[in-house]
Amino acid sequence: MHCIKLFSSLNLRNVRYFKLYPPIYGQRWYPDAEYVKQFSGPTMYGTEITDKYYKMIYSGVVRPVEKKLQNMWINFGPQHPAAHGVLRLILELDGETVVRVDPHIGFLHRATEKLMENKHYNQSLPFMDRLDYVSTMANEQGFVLAVEKLLNIEAPPRAKAIRVLCAELSRIANHFLNISGTVLDAGGITPFFWMCEEREKIYELFERLCGARVHNAYMKPGGVTQDLPIGFLDDVYEFCSKVGERCDETEDLVTENRLYYARTAGIGAVSAHEAISLGFSGPMLRCTGVKWDLRIVHPYDGYDLYDFDVPVGTFGDSYDRHLLRLFELRQSLRIINQVIDTIPEGEVRTDDSKISLPSRQEMKTSMEALIHHFKLCTEGYVVPPGATYTSVECPKGELGLYMVADGTSKPYRVHLRPCSYNHLAGLAVMGKRMMLADISILIATIDIVFGDIDR
Repeated sequence: MHCIKLFSSLNLRNVRYFKLYPPIYGQRWYPDAEYVKQFSGPTMYGTEITDKYYKMIYSGVVRPVEKKLQNMWINFGPQHPAAHGVLRLILELDGETVVRVDPHIGFLHRATEKLMENKHYNQSLPFMDRLDYVSTMANEQGFVLAVEKLLNIEAPPRAKAIRVLCAELSRIANHFLNISGTVLDAGGITPFFWMCEEREKIYELFERLCGARVHNAYMKPGGVTQDLPIGFLDDVYEFCSKVGERCDETEDLVTENRLYYARTAGIGAVSAHEAISLGFSGPMLRCTGVKWDLRIVHPYDGYDLYDFDVPVGTFGDSYDRHLLRLFELRQSLRIINQVIDTIPEGEVRTDDSKISLPSRQEMKTSMEALIHHFKLCTEGYVVPPGATYTSVECPKGELGLYMVADGTSKPYRVHLRPCSYNHLAGLAVMGKRMMLADISILIATIDIVFGDIDR
């Protein structure tokens, strides 16, 4: 060991001592891995085993225990009113900020697809009403179009106009419930009463049309069950002329309300690229600025005969979705008024007696009609072998049916592409870095109905 003393050039009193250790030139030992392995493990810090016998004390002060803060995991639903009774969200919270969202589904146990594979095509139609039970007629429209494509038939022009009328009434009823329900989740209750009263009028119109308020089963492959009752179009026109006032009242109360704006603006924002990647459709896709509507891109049931606009959003947040549904509601009123003005005369069912049921009067007077009625109700009609994917623009998004026929009266395979399923999967993307109170607003603006998710 060598000791070196250094003096400062400014002040000789400042002295620094350095100790130098020259290298020891000797043989170096390289132990093998097996020998070193026995000395592995903690050598400085205690383990759970060593802490049982003694505590290591450093410099006379007990080493502080390291503390870890863990995020909280909570269940949002299925008891929560905003969770529809059958949605369970597992939320990871950092304080009140949502770090992770894990949606859990499967609490409804519907098995609709498997049930439809064991029923005749006419018997499968009522299942469509029970998928999205808020807009039933739009679901029926998708099913009958798929069966008509397999049968290679087409409904009469009057039946198509009636279908468009019913589908747009369903769209109005759906958007009424969603807009008012979103306001209700944000803390405002008045528009809910206003819009539920208007929805009740739509249900009364459906009851006049087919005898059922919610589960209608009105549309059939080849047309509709029966013609419009007398004075029905006049009542629809009167209803449409007054619905606009309710929309104006709701907009005056809600749209420019600073509290509602604060609860919805910037909440659940999604970009156009993310929306397309996640498979969004309907208002969830159009609110990002993507102009995609199946009624215009791939027209069905004569939608190309009517003049209407497709609204699109800018920011893709909950406030944009609210404005977009209000605008869509007004466009549905515009389509209904055009249907009332231009609805053609004629038959409402196809004239193929092997597919459409005969009228009650004909069945009671004709033996052949009675036989057709009996065979259609007991055995159904045979559909040629083939496969189809048919999609319609439902109020919540794209409803698709992939149907495989094997030449019998029952479908070999039915797969439903529901509207809300992909949107619910996007909840894990949109819900991050939001506050806990904003999750209920996000679920409301996504517009989820679990009848078609748990199919």
